[in-house]
Amino acid sequence: MSRLKVWSMTTGEVGSRHQAAGLAAELCPDAVEKTVAVNRLWALAPSSVFSLSLAGVTCREGGLAPPWPDVLISCGRRAGLVALAIRRRNKAAMICVHIQRPPAAGAFDLVVALPHDGARGAEVLTVDTAMHGVRPKALAEAAAAGDRRFAGLPRPWRGVLVGGSTRRNPFTGADAQRLIAQLDAWQTQSHGSLLITPSRRSSPEAITALRARYGGSPSAFLWEGAAPNPYLPILALADELVVTSDSVSMISEALATRAPVWIFGLTSGHRHARFVDHLLDKALVARLGDPPPPSRSAGIDATLAAAEAVRGLLTRLGGPQAG
Repeated sequence: MSRLKVWSMTTGEVGSRHQAAGLAAELCPDAVEKTVAVNRLWALAPSSVFSLSLAGVTCREGGLAPPWPDVLISCGRRAGLVALAIRRRNKAAMICVHIQRPPAAGAFDLVVALPHDGARGAEVLTVDTAMHGVRPKALAEAAAAGDRRFAGLPRPWRGVLVGGSTRRNPFTGADAQRLIAQLDAWQTQSHGSLLITPSRRSSPEAITALRARYGGSPSAFLWEGAAPNPYLPILALADELVVTSDSVSMISEALATRAPVWIFGLTSGHRHARFVDHLLDKALVARLGDPPPPSRSAGIDATLAAAEAVRGLLTRLGGPQAG
């Protein structure tokens, strides 16, 4: 049996890349990532048009040409249109998977969507969390390896995953002070330690506020950019996790662990709010300051469910399987 060939395709946004590449890697360890850009014609194309010339598309990784993959995973409207244009040119069987609401209803073999995406149809798999590349094996290995930077910090450990401003809403210094006040209240009650990691989107004001409060604290670790990145060890080792509400990806990765997850609320866009509200309604997370959500015996990982659905399609088509 031939080896499965998988492409993930996006227009380069970090959240889209994490989802498409995470699913692709679960199906095939040597999956190929394609980052495409489209000209104005493609950007304005109606959703019913997906046979445009690929001459309007550029690819950062060296072009779009045969041999085509067995599975093509797209995320985002423009990448989805490019995927459908490739499908029209590929005479062989190819499974097309789209993440988020598709650009054309019924045009994909599988659509993986969050509830707030509003995707409907027999081909739609609705999942609670976004897909990502944080695999159970990687979490187990990180837990076994530990992180010497956390040595000596009193338990319990509360991991704090700090996002940042979105296109419509800032993460201000005042937000950081509000977060600090709630973390201090927890430490007063639990006598535990904080494992804090900002992200690339964290504002200088927020980082300055966190540094002023926790820099050099005997009961806190604050990452300030020195290698190695502590993100995976924090996910793997923390007894509890706090995530800012601006990041669907970080919330989803936190839920892939068994730790209880609290959400620190920011004024976010409606899509973020609907995502968090859905998780609150299902008691998968709690708002920071509220009682903990029910314990979970296992992580919640939409990537595994989506990969299983793709494997089912491959089996029915008699195509190559992940190896």
